[in-house]
Amino acid sequence: MTPYLEVPLRLVVLLGLAPLLPGIINKVKAWVGGRRGPPVLQLYYDLARLWRKGVVMSTLASPGFIAGPAVAWVAVVAAIVLLPLGPAEAPFAFRGDVLLMIYLLALARFGTTWAAMETGSAFEGMGVAREVSYAVIAEAAIIAAVLSLSVQTGSVSLSAMLAPAPGAGAVLLAAGLFTVLLAENCRVPFDDPNTHLELTMIHEVMALDHSGPPLAVILHGAAVKLLLFSLLLVEAVLPLGGVSAPVALAIIAAGVFVVTIGVGLVESLLARFAFRSVPLLLTTAFLMCLFALLMAWKGGAA
Repeated sequence: MTPYLEVPLRLVVLLGLAPLLPGIINKVKAWVGGRRGPPVLQLYYDLARLWRKGVVMSTLASPGFIAGPAVAWVAVVAAIVLLPLGPAEAPFAFRGDVLLMIYLLALARFGTTWAAMETGSAFEGMGVAREVSYAVIAEAAIIAAVLSLSVQTGSVSLSAMLAPAPGAGAVLLAAGLFTVLLAENCRVPFDDPNTHLELTMIHEVMALDHSGPPLAVILHGAAVKLLLFSLLLVEAVLPLGGVSAPVALAIIAAGVFVVTIGVGLVESLLARFAFRSVPLLLTTAFLMCLFALLMAWKGGAA
């Protein structure tokens, strides 16, 4: 399949399926709590409703208030396009694409925080400060995880790094990446996407002043980011190098489903941690990824 056809097809599938993940998480939480809960397709309904609404902007906001969510959405979509799907390489795979993916994720965070600061609200500034402070440790964990895959494979291309069977540190890498997934996507125990308590919000407070299509872009971008980290986690720890493309896609889909259920169970069985405990948990995730890196390094040296 030519890139001219593969890229639109991947975008349609990935962007269309991304809103399913928050719906599955909410359904799992409702099932654990003995409730019926919202439908799995609830986010689709919310996005359609928001696209029909108007935009309310603060008088202090510049065009960056609208441009920020758009930049963040484009960056996350570009990052997920760089991920291979098992034996099917990414349409724009090249040496060093993993570095571009990391920078794109940083750009997405910059776009979100930029838009939040445009309102001139000290409240949203508080959320931005929390988001950026946690991101320092989370990004260090991501870099350690990427380095462990790079050392294991001797490559800095995602197609090569995610293809072989996992090494001895696969369990540590999986635990570290799953913890980073929870932090980067503002899930419990780091943040609660359903809370509206002013003193505890992080990501939600940065989107309080958005409405209409910009809010829809933020919500859809968050779902795409959750899918991206789920795919990265599944492909980093599962042996997909020696299977056919259809089997690999089925394994990846099942793995993403399991990760999504795991997020729902974590949010159902754990409470949100106090702010002073969040850096400790993120540091633990960084250390697990670092130990996976050391195991990959010593294993390669042996």
